[in-house]
Amino acid sequence: MGGDSMRDIVRMIAILTLICAASGLTLSLIYRITKEPIEYQTIKFVKEPAVKKVLTGYDNDPILDRKKIVTGTDERGNPIEINIFPAKRQGETFAVALEGKGKGYHGLIGVMVGISKEGKLLDIGITSHSETPGVGSRVTEASFTDQFRDLSMKEQLQIDGLSGATYSSKGVMSAVAQAIGYVDRFKEEIF
Repeated sequence: MGGDSMRDIVRMIAILTLICAASGLTLSLIYRITKEPIEYQTIKFVKEPAVKKVLTGYDNDPILDRKKIVTGTDERGNPIEINIFPAKRQGETFAVALEGKGKGYHGLIGVMVGISKEGKLLDIGITSHSETPGVGSRVTEASFTDQFRDLSMKEQLQIDGLSGATYSSKGVMSAVAQAIGYVDRFKEEIF
């Protein structure tokens, strides 16, 4: 009697192990298959409106022509990548859009920044934020974002912050500075 129950336990453990291994393999395959389409959909519906706001006059599709640049590694040694959205005219890249992130009052603020090959800020668009509605969320308003147009990326950012939304204003400026830093650092790769 003891030998039969021991065999049953071993058989159950073997079957459960096989089921777990098959489930893990299936999940990893599904992740690999869906990773690229999910990333494209996120870019298409979340980032593309901001890309179209900050880039104009191109004859390509910046979303399809996007490229990734490795900017460093995280604490585990995994590469940190950013997407660069090139604006091209007759095959020549004349500007790019890329996202920077800065710390606001309630978390990170994502800012899409358009920068010309000559180093001018074309425009910015807020891609994500969790700032307080009616206060920090005012960083999305044109009265604030329009201040960034036509600034040189070599100049110190001289922007009027929003009254009552100091952290949010600084978060946007920090995100823009981060994007400028990426363009400055990877200019050869980008253009």
